Amino acid sequence: MNWKIIFQLSIFGLIMAFATVQLIPERIEPVFWLFIFAFCAWVIAKVCPGKYFLHGFLVSMVNCIWITAVHVIFRMTYVAHHPQMASINTNMPASLLSHPRLTMVIMGPIFGAGFGVILGLFSFIASKIVKKDQVTV
Repeated sequence: MNWKIIFQLSIFGLIMAFATVQLIPERIEPVFWLFIFAFCAWVIAKVCPGKYFLHGFLVSMVNCIWITAVHVIFRMTYVAHHPQMASINTNMPASLLSHPRLTMVIMGPIFGAGFGVILGLFSFIASKIVKKDQVTV
């Protein structure tokens, strides 16, 4: 496993975590993620020696740590700019309704795993398309 590249690519998640709190509207956020996932998949396919799906999945899991932490810390600002995410809380069990930050902490890894599967698939597919650089001796 190339933990260095996993951590480096997860910095996009940290940047997006802060950007989505107030700067990036909910409706165009998926476009940013699509470009980030495509770039990450390309880098994983270029740099990693194998286990492309796992590398992509782990990048998203580290992303979910960054994103969940930032969104929990800045919850009020995040919810004010993302009403759809606020409405998700209304469908939660009563025990979680009084703890919206706890709900975010619980749902973060679930979303991270879901997007991890997507980035993992992107990475696997990119590994079949992207040509690795040949090292000449």
